[in-house]
Amino acid sequence: MLESFIQWLLDRFRDIGYPGIVFLMAVESSVIPLPSELVMPPGGYLAAKGEMSLPLVIVCGVLGSVLGALANYGVAAWLGRAFVHRLGRYVLVSERSLERSERYFDDHGEISTFIARMLPVIRHLISLPAGLARMSLPRFAAFTALGSAIWCTVLTLIGWTIGKKENLVLGSLNAEVRRQAAHATTILVPVLAALAVAYVIWRRRRTRGGGGAPGA
Repeated sequence: MLESFIQWLLDRFRDIGYPGIVFLMAVESSVIPLPSELVMPPGGYLAAKGEMSLPLVIVCGVLGSVLGALANYGVAAWLGRAFVHRLGRYVLVSERSLERSERYFDDHGEISTFIARMLPVIRHLISLPAGLARMSLPRFAAFTALGSAIWCTVLTLIGWTIGKKENLVLGSLNAEVRRQAAHATTILVPVLAALAVAYVIWRRRRTRGGGGAPGA
């Protein structure tokens, strides 16, 4: 089934090109659970075959991610927590997942918007607590774009690498993407944890030094 979906994505990318990547990544960044691992690698795969531009695939992925995140942010900011939790029931997002994303945002502050873009499950939900907290919109967009750029680049390069392997059949694309994405995540998690610690230390020192905490 996943192989059929990947083939469908490849065909759609050939038909509608870069707008398809923007649209699907916007969906991925919303509360609809469409994994980015199924969207960006096929774009990288086509780039390796010379059918798309690698930089443009990444740019479109980031643009879609930001647009979807802004939609989530707006829903949460304008309609409030009660509506967000009611919405979750209709789009198969559990109460536990929403509460986890809220705790993550509360514990780590605005940097969680950046870090969460590279973490499973939390990735497409972190915009909701950011909206509920009414985080500064320019900072929210900037942190979202930065985190999305890293993750979209990783996934696109995975697809590009796979596309360069002439002996790899399309039916093996999903398994190879999952394997490489899991490997990338195991590398990213400790790096992100160290980055979060460094950010917290920097913020505390800045506050103690009289600079004030960054706006949220």
